[in-house]
Amino acid sequence: MHLHCYSWTGTGDDRRREAERRPPLPPADPGKFLSSLLPPMRTCDWLLKPARRIEATPTGADEAMDWLAERYRAAEPSFLHPGDEERIGLDFRLGLVRESLHAGVDVQWGIWLRSGRFVSCAVVCCSPNRDADHRCPAS
Repeated sequence: MHLHCYSWTGTGDDRRREAERRPPLPPADPGKFLSSLLPPMRTCDWLLKPARRIEATPTGADEAMDWLAERYRAAEPSFLHPGDEERIGLDFRLGLVRESLHAGVDVQWGIWLRSGRFVSCAVVCCSPNRDADHRCPAS
């Protein structure tokens, strides 16, 4: 198994466009899903997106945790509810990430930002993924 990292930042209202966030059932045209910058509804479906959407391919959980921590710290000044995030804490979040990735479980973080924006970061287990039989987008 290896890992791929993805992120998206945009308006919370954009997330309501669910048709762009769900891969269509065959034989429908997957164009809208594939071309959309929106995060998929299911974390594992990031693997269906084009390889250019992969932001990092960590060699293990520690590197994936570093990637997530960087994204978290970059967004931190814009958190809508910094007190809530402070109560959860980055260390607690990262502990859950370590457990999840070692168990082969995808990780998805979503945090509301000021001005109606939202940041979504995902670390997806690939080849195999426990939730879907998607091929590796990088191969």
